[in-house]
Amino acid sequence: MKKALAQNPNLLRTLLGLSVTLILLLSYAVYGATVSPSYYLYTTDANETNHEIGEPTRIYQESTNTTTWAWDVPANGSNLTWIHLSAVDLSAQSTVKLSNSAGLFSHRLLGVESDQAFSCAEQCQKNTTHEVDSPDGGTVVIHALTSFDPARRNNGTVYGADIQEATVKARELVEYEHSPSMLSIQVTETGERVTTPQIILVTVNEEFDSIAVFSVDAATEFLWALAAVVGCFSMVLIPSFTVYFAAKAKENKDRLKLEQSEEHVKASLEE
Repeated sequence: MKKALAQNPNLLRTLLGLSVTLILLLSYAVYGATVSPSYYLYTTDANETNHEIGEPTRIYQESTNTTTWAWDVPANGSNLTWIHLSAVDLSAQSTVKLSNSAGLFSHRLLGVESDQAFSCAEQCQKNTTHEVDSPDGGTVVIHALTSFDPARRNNGTVYGADIQEATVKARELVEYEHSPSMLSIQVTETGERVTTPQIILVTVNEEFDSIAVFSVDAATEFLWALAAVVGCFSMVLIPSFTVYFAAKAKENKDRLKLEQSEEHVKASLEE
């Protein structure tokens, strides 16, 4: 490489020209992708319903010495996404069940924000009944989803040739009818109980709200892309420049030594 640059200075100019050309082409490609995107961002409007819980059906089974409390709560199945159930003031050795004949996805870590490694798509189980035991009593919480697909809730992104096509795709992702939507809650406590546990049930329905083309600051993105590309090619050009200038410096040094030697020989002959 060193000899090639020293013997052929045009090689460096060729490398520099190719690098500048590639920088311009790649920068234009990034710029074109930012100013004419085909991705659209849609938003959903979440409506929470805090259900009024009526009087339960109480069943005491003397054979097992247990008291069972049961509620049937009708929920709106249109675009139903989340179900949050809390059972409060439970006695020790209690069991809480949440049932829906259409099936729900749930897991003990669902809704726990501190666990970043949890993935409902991989770990949630779809069952018609989800059951949680409470050995010490107190409060039991069950979070459930009608689908683990994140596109159905909390906004999302779609690809489309135009906004009309993107709108159709977004609505198809969001709109859903969970049927049957009746939720059954059952609490089983040890002993003959007369105090009804407190039940809190919240459901979330999310509807399609709006859609807009994905946009960024094209000028800023262009500058960042240009800087990134320049930085990458600098890693190639800097060593080439270093070798080239080192070769030129050595060439000048050798020429200077040669001139000094010639002058010394000439001076010796004249003497």
